[in-house]
Amino acid sequence: MTDYRTEHDSMGDVKVPSNAYYGAQTQRAVDNFPISGWRLPDAMIRAMGMVKHACGVANRDLGKLTGSGKNPLTDSQVDAMLAAAEEVIDGTLTEHFPIDVFQTGSGTSSNMNVNEVISNRAIEIIGGDWTKTEKSIHPNDHVNMGQSTNDTFPTAIHVATAVQIQNALLPSLKKLHAVLSEKAAAWDKVMKIGRTHLMDATPLRLGQEFGGFARQVELSIRRAEIARDSVLELPVGGTAVGSGINTHPEFGSRVAKALADRTGIAFLEAVNHFEANAQRDALVQSHGELKTIAQTLFNLSNNIRWLGSGPRCGFYEVKLPSRQPGSSIMPGKVNPVMCESMMQLTARVIGNDSVITVSGAAGGNFQLNIMMPVMAHTVLESILLLSQGTDAFVEFCTAEMEANEEACNAAVEQSLSMCTSLNPLIGYEMAAKLAKEAFASGQTIRELCLEKNILPEAELTEALDPWKMTEPQG
Repeated sequence: MTDYRTEHDSMGDVKVPSNAYYGAQTQRAVDNFPISGWRLPDAMIRAMGMVKHACGVANRDLGKLTGSGKNPLTDSQVDAMLAAAEEVIDGTLTEHFPIDVFQTGSGTSSNMNVNEVISNRAIEIIGGDWTKTEKSIHPNDHVNMGQSTNDTFPTAIHVATAVQIQNALLPSLKKLHAVLSEKAAAWDKVMKIGRTHLMDATPLRLGQEFGGFARQVELSIRRAEIARDSVLELPVGGTAVGSGINTHPEFGSRVAKALADRTGIAFLEAVNHFEANAQRDALVQSHGELKTIAQTLFNLSNNIRWLGSGPRCGFYEVKLPSRQPGSSIMPGKVNPVMCESMMQLTARVIGNDSVITVSGAAGGNFQLNIMMPVMAHTVLESILLLSQGTDAFVEFCTAEMEANEEACNAAVEQSLSMCTSLNPLIGYEMAAKLAKEAFASGQTIRELCLEKNILPEAELTEALDPWKMTEPQG
């Protein structure tokens, strides 16, 4: 049996589990939204704690919390409130944030959830009875001082997004770039055949191919930085509609500076609070960059999957590490599971972009976007998938890949596109005829040219040098 206590809000009394730090408004949301079982990601909850701590510091330093307003706090109460916010940031109070993602569109329920938890935990820290209806450290009057859900919840989304990109996604992408660059250098002398339209093309070096992959990831790193920098402006200070009612003129800039100092990310107060409160265009832009990164990683992993196909009836130019049995019926079969995992998770991120785009476009009516909780959940899911998926792809696939030089070399001489290097010497039309005849006869281009005495042998040998075909020739 669960024990309950009675909490009170402006609508009346509510029964709340006796051991829960949250209060009446949180419980109402738990009761009203039994939707998905998905709660806000831990990264979002930690960011909300950061915002509340920064707001508390700003109000303390401005003399608002201990001033002459309604129920001023003592210094020790302020310290307790900040300490409780730190516990939210540390993740020690995670179990006290039970509200479903699909809730009120502004995130008011979750904002009040944080306010109530910090209020009750702060009262407990100073030795008070936090279960009493009257709150000496009040969730609205003190924890939420100078704030509205409408400016602090989107501020927390921006903070969580930027922090997760900075601390999780960027390091993951940099590891992948380093591994691919290392493979490109190590495999620079491995000759192989190119493929365009999945058909035989002119030769290139395996190192060149992987150098292209490395460049894709290098560009993805820049896109991740753009995604982070897209959300640096913070709405905090705009309160309900962007006008800044009930807050100090310096409040927004002080909170932004405190968050920048904590995270090392260059957050700043929004240039225009009416735009910042009402619209989530910055988040749409940020996730658009994440979507581009996702399609890059999908493409990369799919190319590596093709290169590793076989081992006898495919390309098998790259040996992928064997991670697990690949079939319940075919003994010995091993599949490119890490590539497939990456392709699935990036498909999810690409789909997530539609949620973000629609939410940004349709959700921002007048002074408020009412799709923010699902936007927070979606963007943070995308960052988590890209970060952890890339880490796994590096550790369990790309770091252990090996070049199959024998398979790479074997296809070069067989390619009919070897005749491309003969164009300057015999012309396109003649070279095309040779390609068709070689295909019909089963000969290589070199064999057919020698048989027909198309060029002197020494000149033919130089023209059909695969290495020379991998670089521009004057």
